[in-house]
Amino acid sequence: MTQPPRRRRSVTIIDVAKHAGVSPMSVSRVINGDSGVRNETRAIVNDAIRELNYKPNLMARSLVTLQEIRIGVIYSNPSAAFMSDFLAGVFEEASNRAAQLILLKGQAGGAPTADAVRRLLGSGIGGVILAPPLGEAEGLRRMLHDAALPMAVVGAVASDAISVGIDDHRAARDMTRHLIAMGHRRIGFVVGNRGQQASIARLDGFRAAVADAGDVTATIVHGDFSYASGLIAGERLLGSDDRPTAIFASNDDMAAAVVSVAHRRHLDIPADLTVTGFDDSTAAVTLWPPLTTIRQPVQQLAAEALQLLIREMRAGKPLPAEERLRVLEHVLVERQSTAPPAT
Repeated sequence: MTQPPRRRRSVTIIDVAKHAGVSPMSVSRVINGDSGVRNETRAIVNDAIRELNYKPNLMARSLVTLQEIRIGVIYSNPSAAFMSDFLAGVFEEASNRAAQLILLKGQAGGAPTADAVRRLLGSGIGGVILAPPLGEAEGLRRMLHDAALPMAVVGAVASDAISVGIDDHRAARDMTRHLIAMGHRRIGFVVGNRGQQASIARLDGFRAAVADAGDVTATIVHGDFSYASGLIAGERLLGSDDRPTAIFASNDDMAAAVVSVAHRRHLDIPADLTVTGFDDSTAAVTLWPPLTTIRQPVQQLAAEALQLLIREMRAGKPLPAEERLRVLEHVLVERQSTAPPAT
């Protein structure tokens, strides 16, 4: 008995996206005549539409609201504690909003390869979140921008993306003023990765507070936000003849490393040395003594970025400029790692 011919499956918008190497959101924007799509992206999508003989329909035009929300999360951060809090925030928010997350990890603290990003774009995601420090990876952002993919970056400010963070300059200034108010006049500062906006802002905030005081000797050493770099920085600061009475590290991982160096040198914290950090990650409360630190709400930052990104995806166009920049409050948390300097 002859079998009837199978009905050929209709070409979908996702087929077009995979053929073009862009996101379904990009295809939808081209179909809807969005003026914000780059000419190169528009040409690639239109070629794919012609080659696949795709016929747009009403379902395709309302894809953003009808399809499952799929969001890429690209991350590469040397601080395991920070990333644990970040991913916890984004996972919880995604669960609340029935969004599917697709994770892509960068290489050696940097952006993932271009091939890996292209595979992510072809997986059907409608938007992407960039965890620190990848919000400042220009090549990566350019690829996502060329694909007309909505983006949210955390811990940086980008003109082409939703930006969520805290006021790092003010936070570092607040902590430095706190140390000065306790009586410290020799203060060491461990800078984070010098290529990141947050590092520069925290260093500037530290310097501003020192300049305001006028009678403080500041010693600045460089790290990269990793525990290993904090060990090197701690040795440099505590190995000097006129060592600081207080050390402020740009994140908790480096502060924990400084505490380790101090213990190895038989220095009591805080009687002999005050140490403070930044983030209020799990590292701040799992060592002894617990760290005085700046709490930036990492989980809330991640959740806020996801909320705004989903809003923009559903709108099918960028949110108003005033809604694309969100600055959350920080808190100075006092614990047992700080005390006035020994007389």
